[in-house]
Amino acid sequence: MSIAGIVLAGGSGSRLQRDVNKVFLPLGEREMLAYSLDTMDRSAMIAQVILVVRDEDRAMAERVIGETGVSKLVAVVTGGETRHQSEWHGIEALASQIETGEVDIVVVHDGARPFMTSKLLAATVKAAQRGGGGVPGLPIEGPVYEQRDEGTVALPHRKLRRMQTPQAFRAAPLLAAYRRAERDRREGVDTAETAARYSDVAIEVIPGDPRNIKVTFVEDIFRAEEYAATFQRGAWID
Repeated sequence: MSIAGIVLAGGSGSRLQRDVNKVFLPLGEREMLAYSLDTMDRSAMIAQVILVVRDEDRAMAERVIGETGVSKLVAVVTGGETRHQSEWHGIEALASQIETGEVDIVVVHDGARPFMTSKLLAATVKAAQRGGGGVPGLPIEGPVYEQRDEGTVALPHRKLRRMQTPQAFRAAPLLAAYRRAERDRREGVDTAETAARYSDVAIEVIPGDPRNIKVTFVEDIFRAEEYAATFQRGAWID
């Protein structure tokens, strides 16, 4: 199977109280984005990588690409105003290869999660190969409640999971799902939601990694700095 990776880097630094896109913030000895690109590039499973960025960040992205020395990056495409739109632009860039069968699996990863390991990446791909979709998730500590019209309802938190990326899917049904979502003008919160709504692939939730954090708020930076000291070349140094 030919597997393509998509790295999303179209966010901002507003919740981090920074003026720059957070994926270009320094983390250890390099920018945050470099970690995900490096892990994708070193994976024996990944044949090519698409990077999705904002137009205003393209120059910074090109600099990181050059410094990282990635060899599998085939395109840098412009993202949309939302995460879903950026996902769609990345998938759309692969459409012709998906239609001809050149790309069988697509892996979508958030560049704001710098500590994706090679092991987690491989596990999601293998899950997609087995049933159509693979997503990592972590248990939720309860209790969890939902506010409904009839009142507050306790949810079965032991069955709930906090989704992470990378998320891997068979390419053809994923492309069809995003085309249907585009037609209906509906957006998912992540790749899995759109795939679940618009395809019949079986989505397997595999164990996530608690260190695979998403850097969103100021306090996340401090934890990420600690992790960066022991994370090198797509793996943890134990």
